[in-house]
Amino acid sequence: MNLLIVIMTFLMMEGLTWCIHKYIMHGFLWHLHRDHHDHSSEGAVEKNDYFFLIFAVPTIVLMYYGTINGFNLWFYVALGISLYGMAYFFVHDIIIHQRIKFLRNTKNPYLLAIRRAHKQHHKHLGKEDGECFGFLWVPMKYFRMYFKNDKL
Repeated sequence: MNLLIVIMTFLMMEGLTWCIHKYIMHGFLWHLHRDHHDHSSEGAVEKNDYFFLIFAVPTIVLMYYGTINGFNLWFYVALGISLYGMAYFFVHDIIIHQRIKFLRNTKNPYLLAIRRAHKQHHKHLGKEDGECFGFLWVPMKYFRMYFKNDKL
């Protein structure tokens, strides 16, 4: 049952991430997310990187309350959120934005589609008119766009 809670939380995070990205990061917290789109910050850290802390603090609190009297539901929810956060870091920062030069020349169709979808998202420099706000789920049109351009 605990494994199911972790898996369900991980999967639900994709929908939550889409909503947070579209309505919060491209909404009232755009001032923190903007430099991720227009690359206006200098150095390795962007204001956008503060979202790591914004998302980590509630997860840490959940993990704490989930271990006060043994492991309970909140611990496993926090574990699912943490695993999603690790996946996000690995895919977004390492594979997509290549902050660490790893898998740079991948031929994996899924990873190429994620890169393409993210590139489509970043073609919009303003907070309006965005597209593809999700993270791990890639609409089929991004696979088709890639194959249509004969880049494989």
